[in-house]
Amino acid sequence: MKTVTTTEDLASFCAEARKHPYVTVDTEFLRERTYYAKLCLVQLAMPGKTDDTAVLVDPMADGLSLEPLYELFRDPNVVKVFHAARQDLEIFFVDAGVIPAPLFDTQVAAMVCGFGEQVGYETLVKRIAKHQLDKSSRFTDWSRRPLSDAQKTYALADVTHLRRIYEYLDAELQKDGREKWVEEELAILSNPETYITRPEDAWQKVKTRTTTPKFLAIVRELARFREDYAQKKNIPRSRVYKDDALIELASTKPQNHEDLGRSRLLLREARKGDVADGILAAIKAGIDCPAEKAPRVDTDEKLNVNPAIADLLRVLLKAKTEASGVAARLIASSSDLDALAAGQRDVPALQGWRRDVFGEDALRLCDGQVGLAAKAGKIIIIER
Repeated sequence: MKTVTTTEDLASFCAEARKHPYVTVDTEFLRERTYYAKLCLVQLAMPGKTDDTAVLVDPMADGLSLEPLYELFRDPNVVKVFHAARQDLEIFFVDAGVIPAPLFDTQVAAMVCGFGEQVGYETLVKRIAKHQLDKSSRFTDWSRRPLSDAQKTYALADVTHLRRIYEYLDAELQKDGREKWVEEELAILSNPETYITRPEDAWQKVKTRTTTPKFLAIVRELARFREDYAQKKNIPRSRVYKDDALIELASTKPQNHEDLGRSRLLLREARKGDVADGILAAIKAGIDCPAEKAPRVDTDEKLNVNPAIADLLRVLLKAKTEASGVAARLIASSSDLDALAAGQRDVPALQGWRRDVFGEDALRLCDGQVGLAAKAGKIIIIER
């Protein structure tokens, strides 16, 4: 198996790849000790049945530029095939502002083709490519050099089997006329906003039971400081302080370093220096925040869900899932169903292909225009 360590060799491979309709892509990276993923390996394969049309690219090699790869990613005539692409795409977007297009994600396609929810690559290799993967190298340190033969074999298999999986799923989608369904799902992965984390919005991911504006203002400032500090230092946000410590700080509102020292959950390293100063400044900013600028959670937004309709919608969804072969979670989420049962109509389940598969009948069920019945072991819709 070939390992590419020079820009010239990478350019040569990418030039050849641009002659084909698709290329399969995967990455190996580390993220345990950094905010941003550290790219350690890129695997690429052109169409074919042997390993000689696949390569391992070592981004850690001295002098290697990934620009030829990014040019391939920008080529509109070559489909870039990934499995569970989100983290891979984030790496390339952060590194070069590039999102491969056109894009194909076999995990998304597999859900549309009836393989269940968030199906793993190993399962698809077994069911479609008829191979058994050796996963013993999965959690090894990909930043260490040299890579072992076992690591290389494992890494290469992530793109060589992917060719067969892609070709099979693509054919199934075309046969059933569902290509547009996958394209709709990939719109989120292709949107740069998916990979941008703004410190001022970080508080929205912090789970808290207290929702008073003043408390949330402090949470917002603490989360903003943590996210900004983690990004600038390239360390995991949990290394600054964890969510439970953030909630504790927002509750106790320490005013000085001595108060910080009494915290039960704050890391020792966060009780001094820049982090401690940042915490105290964030708490002060939250306390001083004008009421009209404090974040609010609309407590009146609690859904008045009709439980009987919600149950019927879940039965309908199960029937539609069985009939279409599409994973239930991809058609409608539990929150979608509750929203529909509460009378809301601005939900994803009523948009695009989901409306055709499920949404129209769901609306008719909610409006009492149809009913459900069991017949020969299946759920059927009865017109009223």
